[in-house]
Amino acid sequence: MASDAINNNVIPKLKQFSMYHKALRIAMAVASVALVFESGLVDDSTARMSQQTHQYLANAVGMTTSVSPTELNQYTAALTAKEKALADREAALEERELSIGLSSGVSTPGNQQATYILASVLFILLALILLNYILDYMRLRRESVVQV
Repeated sequence: MASDAINNNVIPKLKQFSMYHKALRIAMAVASVALVFESGLVDDSTARMSQQTHQYLANAVGMTTSVSPTELNQYTAALTAKEKALADREAALEERELSIGLSSGVSTPGNQQATYILASVLFILLALILLNYILDYMRLRRESVVQV
């Protein structure tokens, strides 16, 4: 008799989801899609595009200052220009290797870090959803026992 009262009172109340439940499910779905996109599980081009987006944002958000020119500054500027030219040549070479298939397209550490962060956020969201459902079930069960 008591189990019938519990089943009749608890089950209909669990089917009513609050805005919090909906927001958690939406956040988890968005984090899942972002994680799949960021990690490149479906296609490697998504991981490369994500990495390029990270680099673009890192370059777009910046700060500039000026220093009065000295001999040391001029040497440093020349060295920096040579390093930039070398980096550009290296990037062009890597692009050619990728186009002919010599390079395996190894993921960069920045992309791996973003994947780990997104996976952690997804795990936290999953834990919050499970905790919320468990606590709701315990509260509804306690209320139904008190009513009987």
